[in-house]
Amino acid sequence: AEPLERDHARYRAFVDAGFHGEMGWLARDEDEVRKDVRVPRMLEGAKSVIALASAYQRAPDQEADDPPLAKHVARYARGRDYHNGLKKKLRKLAAFVRTLEEGATARPLSDDAPILERAWAARAGLGFIGKNGLLIIPGRGSFVLLGEVVTNVELEPDTPMPERCGTCTRCIDACPTSAIVEPFVLDARRCVSYLTIELRAPIPVTLREGVGDHLFGCDDCQTACPFTQGEGAKHASRDGARYLPLERWSRTSLEELLARESDSEGWKRLEQGTPLHRATAEGLARNAAIVLGNRRERAAAPALERAASTHPSEMVRDAARW
Repeated sequence: AEPLERDHARYRAFVDAGFHGEMGWLARDEDEVRKDVRVPRMLEGAKSVIALASAYQRAPDQEADDPPLAKHVARYARGRDYHNGLKKKLRKLAAFVRTLEEGATARPLSDDAPILERAWAARAGLGFIGKNGLLIIPGRGSFVLLGEVVTNVELEPDTPMPERCGTCTRCIDACPTSAIVEPFVLDARRCVSYLTIELRAPIPVTLREGVGDHLFGCDDCQTACPFTQGEGAKHASRDGARYLPLERWSRTSLEELLARESDSEGWKRLEQGTPLHRATAEGLARNAAIVLGNRRERAAAPALERAASTHPSEMVRDAARW
């Protein structure tokens, strides 16, 4: 559990360049935690960080049967929200670690603290950081969700894994909005995942065609990766049931999403227990308009025309007019 000097410097360069966009929490003054988990705000006296991953990729023949709307959603978000399920497992592990010796402490983490998760996973030898900035596990790929247990128990560390991308640039070439501005450097302001989930303003016109058919998130830089496409990476996850598309996807269309508002019962039923709430009903309606526009199907014109004139959100009306 030593300081992450190099990784922290890269993170600061990312923020200083403004690449975090409207995600202001990434620039808040919590650098001491990101750099060193031994500080009191994290776990004073920490000696080890246990890094873990939960894989959510399913075989292509399984994904082929996903409802049409689910295919517009990043794979991790097609099922139930992963946070609770992953955190339960991490709590169990932390409880076990506390039994290893007298005075042992352990803190489970899963996307709920300002630490550099991928950097810790790489240091722990779980995988390596790819040119798309994601953790890649050989034989599994990058379709994984990360968690950690920070503890004051001194454990024998594994060996960090060297970077294995070589000269490959498939992830960079596959990005539809050129968000990977150079190897290992992402400009989140151009990333489709940021545009469709985190951005609360209109998506810039110059990037709308690049959004393509992505309603919520984007997997393009991952599906292009040879490590993700490898035969071993297609094995079903042990947590596969959690990531299966929910049945409600088969009862919803893009046109219906375009008309839904945050206080509607239809929206509440759709987003309950899923990551979709992060994008908000207004954001998903905006995204639905852009996806429908990019599909150029005349059958969607009536729904777009209605939204362009009657939707209560100017941001959605703007997207529908486009």
